[in-house]
Amino acid sequence: MVRCDDLVLRVRNKVRLPLPIFRVLNRAKESFVCPLCDYEGPFADLHSFAGVRKHAVCPKCGALERHRLQYLVAMDALKDMNVSEMKMLHFAPENFLRPLFSSRFGKYQTADPYVKGVDYQVDIRILPFRDGSYDFVFASHVLEQIADDERAIQEIRRILKPNGLAILPVHVVCDKTIEYPEANLQEAGHVRAPGLDYFERFKQYFDRVEVHASDSLPEKYQLYVYEDRSVWPTENCPLRTPMQGERHSEFVPVCYA
Repeated sequence: MVRCDDLVLRVRNKVRLPLPIFRVLNRAKESFVCPLCDYEGPFADLHSFAGVRKHAVCPKCGALERHRLQYLVAMDALKDMNVSEMKMLHFAPENFLRPLFSSRFGKYQTADPYVKGVDYQVDIRILPFRDGSYDFVFASHVLEQIADDERAIQEIRRILKPNGLAILPVHVVCDKTIEYPEANLQEAGHVRAPGLDYFERFKQYFDRVEVHASDSLPEKYQLYVYEDRSVWPTENCPLRTPMQGERHSEFVPVCYA
């Protein structure tokens, strides 16, 4: 059940002012560049249970910190490949990433177990594709919602072609991964709070795993999460442990078959 204060935050975050008005109202704020839509100017703040996340949202396309980092890392990983001849599977596709990927890949397909308007409504743990079907798999913030995540990782590895790659980010919010006894609906159904150690799981199935962090790319793109995690645990997130600092890195693992 969604609480009233959670609903207020969701509605508040969805309100997007016309760009000219937003620029005027935020003219004193620092300017950044969105690599997804080429917008340049101040970014919008995001209101969450942990407080205000500064400079989080591109006011033009709606991309968050993680989307900007993921896109930059993906483009760098693919820069020497003939993407026009590659086949991509985009799991739980983000609206602002779909056109960017679909315009580049020779064959672009989408999948999700619940959302309509995708090519395949499938469970990522039981994919109906042959071995070696795809050159590139992208699934952002999916695995923290799946209890049997290792089965999902195995399936992703199975459907990758030789020399294929997968980008499988999770939201790193703890120093060490915490497994929940059941899904937390207040955290979008998450079954764990990942730490940096989570990426070690990929190394069991992929030949090479490279983890890229916010500080590996120019600050002009604003790839950090400004969030007061010292308030954890909270009613919404009772099993998360406190983290110090007001600026936290995002991380993107690139997994090579």
